[in-house]
Parts: sequence; C-alpha cells; structure tokens
Amino acid sequence: MSLNRSEKEAVISEVTSLAAKAQTLVIAEYRGITVADMTKLRVDARSKGVTLSVLKNTLARRAVAGSAFDVVADQMTGPLIYGFSEDAVAAAKVVADFAKTNDKLVIRGGAFGGKALDVNGVKQLANIPSKEVLLAQICGLLMSPMSRTAVVLGALAAKKGEGAAVPAAEPVAA
Repeated sequence: MSLNRSEKEAVISEVTSLAAKAQTLVIAEYRGITVADMTKLRVDARSKGVTLSVLKNTLARRAVAGSAFDVVADQMTGPLIYGFSEDAVAAAKVVADFAKTNDKLVIRGGAFGGKALDVNGVKQLANIPSKEVLLAQICGLLMSPMSRTAVVLGALAAKKGEGAAVPAAEPVAA
C-alpha cells in the first residue's frame, strides 16, 4: 500500500514523537510470523506500555534522524518491527520473551541511551528486572536492618520478662 506525501509526513511525525519520549528501541525481523501470533505480540506489548510498529525503513530512518536512536539507522533493512518504550527494559522484555516461544521473530538489535545494542545487548537488557521490582528490592534492603533490630530487641525483652513478672496495665481514668 503506497502512502502519499502527507501520510508519510504524518507517519514520520508520529514516530518522531514516539522516539522523543522513548528510552529504548528494539528492532526485530518478523518474516514468517502468522497474523494470530503478531496480534498476541501486539496485545502483550500494549499491556506493558510498548509501542510496536511495522514501518517502511526509509520513513523510520527519517523519523529517528537526530535522535538517540539514530545509531541504529544502518540496521534498518528488511521487514522489521520497531518497539519503542518509555520504560528502559519493557520493549526488550516483550520482544525477547516472544522470541523465546516463536523462532520466526529474530531480534536484530536496538538502542538504549544513545548506544547501539546487538542481539546479546537486547537480551541482557531484557534480563534486567523491571523498575517496580528493583524498587521493591531496595525497599527490602533498607527495611532489613530495622526488622533485624526489632527482632533482637523483642527477644531481649522476652528474655528479661521471664525473670520478673510484668504488672498488668491499669486503665486510665478520664
């Protein structure tokens, strides 16, 4: 399907705005994937905040020109799907997880932080826990010393309480 000039400009401006907001771009070749599988991939991506687009490569190159994703413009050849995400690892996770179960989706590369990623770089990015998991781990690390101290103090109080009877609390008159 051929696009006229105004439609091409609209696609370029839409992809440029996606690239401006995104932290990560993942590029994958989708040759041979069924429509049903592609629909599953798009639904999964949409639920995780990833925008997947099948674009003409020349339009994609023009859209990312001058952005942090310009470093992968030379990899934009063949039938590609482009995954943009504001979350640093979401696009890589979605594409890598789908590629594990569907061998027809071939990860070609990507970009993060203005640096080009190869296939292994995308897979390593996909293995990083999400922001929420990392925050929960940090919270657990911060809470650990306090909870250990509370357990020790509770054990000391219980040990001291065995030797002497604790008087019952009397109600306070108003």
